[in-house]
Amino acid sequence: MFEILGKVVPGEKIGRRLGFPTANLDRRQFVRSQQKIRLGVWAGKAVLPQGKIFKAGIVIGPLDKRGLPKIEAHLLGFSGNLYGKKLSLTLHLYLRPFKEYENERLLQKQIAKDIARIKALKV
Repeated sequence: MFEILGKVVPGEKIGRRLGFPTANLDRRQFVRSQQKIRLGVWAGKAVLPQGKIFKAGIVIGPLDKRGLPKIEAHLLGFSGNLYGKKLSLTLHLYLRPFKEYENERLLQKQIAKDIARIKALKV
């Protein structure tokens, strides 16, 4: 099990456009921790500053131009603004490798499958 801590920062808003908004984490603390985490999609939990816990679909990757992975999480059942807040992500189960899709429709279908799988898990 891995834990990633970080402040929520603005992203590219791709998840929101696809119907699955994500919280993107600042990666500085992750880089300092030197954790070696497999790139891909994970099932896990997100803990908000006030202690509220949500199941989460967490994506680690792809790597950017500096060789650092994006870190973002879709919190199941959450709505609201997390920008600037500290978030703790715990990775419980590796679901699949990160993959590029031909079009957004195929990506949306895969995300929906991932979320259904996460909902069924006891994480």
